[in-house]
Amino acid sequence: MIKKEMIAMLLAGGQGSRLGVLTAKVAKPAVAFGGKYRIIDFPLSNCINSGVDTVGVLTQYQPLRLNTHIGIGIAWDLDRNIGGVTVLPPYEKSTNSEWYTGTANAIYQNLDYMESYNPDYVLILSGDHIYKMDYEVMLDFHKANNAEVTIAVMPVPMEEASRFGIMITDENRRIVDFEEKPAHPRSNLASMGIYIFNWKTLREALIAKADQPALDFGKHVIPYCHEQGKPLYAYEFNGYWKDVGTLQSYWEANMELIDIVPEFNLYEEYWKVYTKSDILPPQYISADSVVERCIIGEGSDIYGRVYNSVVGRGVTVGRGTVIRDSIIMNNTRIGEGCELNKAIVAENVEIGSYVKLGVGEEAENETAPHIYNHGLVTVGEKSVIPDGVSVGRNTVIFGETTGEDYENSCLASGKSLIKAGE
Repeated sequence: MIKKEMIAMLLAGGQGSRLGVLTAKVAKPAVAFGGKYRIIDFPLSNCINSGVDTVGVLTQYQPLRLNTHIGIGIAWDLDRNIGGVTVLPPYEKSTNSEWYTGTANAIYQNLDYMESYNPDYVLILSGDHIYKMDYEVMLDFHKANNAEVTIAVMPVPMEEASRFGIMITDENRRIVDFEEKPAHPRSNLASMGIYIFNWKTLREALIAKADQPALDFGKHVIPYCHEQGKPLYAYEFNGYWKDVGTLQSYWEANMELIDIVPEFNLYEEYWKVYTKSDILPPQYISADSVVERCIIGEGSDIYGRVYNSVVGRGVTVGRGTVIRDSIIMNNTRIGEGCELNKAIVAENVEIGSYVKLGVGEEAENETAPHIYNHGLVTVGEKSVIPDGVSVGRNTVIFGETTGEDYENSCLASGKSLIKAGE
């Protein structure tokens, strides 16, 4: 039997519904980020930088782009004969077949995979957070405390604590109690959804609670371990960590990359972020274009003016076009004379000439105000926006639109234009 000290199980099946049309056709971990990366690159890079060379990636929702991106793990040095990266979708079994119904249920359905490595420890990760973390340091903490479960926690402002799973610890960081989204929190140590389990402890807990519907770590597995008197410890993390689960937080995290002194630095030599790179020519910035405080992906052609924006690979920006505070993802083409303000434009979008995005007064979005807000304009992938239209704030466009879809060539603030079938 192959023996690994610690293997990682990376939960990457998330639908990411709060990202709206950005995740209509793609799992959240596969959404582009920072010009050249995808969100899943960050936990995968953390694994290889931490010396964890065996990673099971659990996929479910719209997995095609994620599977294509990961491939056999070459980009992350995870193409190993023993270990490496393995994509683990739900599969049909002889007795019953079911989708992954909860975070812990997904892990439970892959007990055989974990058993094949007979690990001492299992690291559970989420595929949709942006951060750098040395899991080896967390493992050292786990061992030093003779813990059976260690939960990574992060101090959050007390007024925000009710949004998280909160850990209450003693002076030695042993967890004495925990509360799921408490109305009156007793601590500000929020769970990051990163766990290290002793393998035997995890196996026992998953089997004991297997019949729970939507088996979940926070609701079922951790409480079970606590009730059984297992030593649970909180490992405090004080670095940058962002859950890019909403359009606002996704936009903010991208904008933070281009701060004068970025809080999250993509350029550190000792902690590289790896990704699958296409073979592309260098970017081209024309003589009369202007680029200020931007990330511009390779293979992009810039003929207009781009300020304070993150532009992906293979993007074309036409002459006379002005882009501000926006995210433009891979292989999008923007015509001449356009204006884009606070726009999130997904991959493979065609925007005609003399188009204005993000103009006029703000109005609440009429269909999904909890998703489309903060003055952003969101354009889903492969959408087409015709020449000469004007689009307000807190709007969403998805699909191949024509001039007839816009009343007086305008989509007012707060409106949604999602073509049937998209």
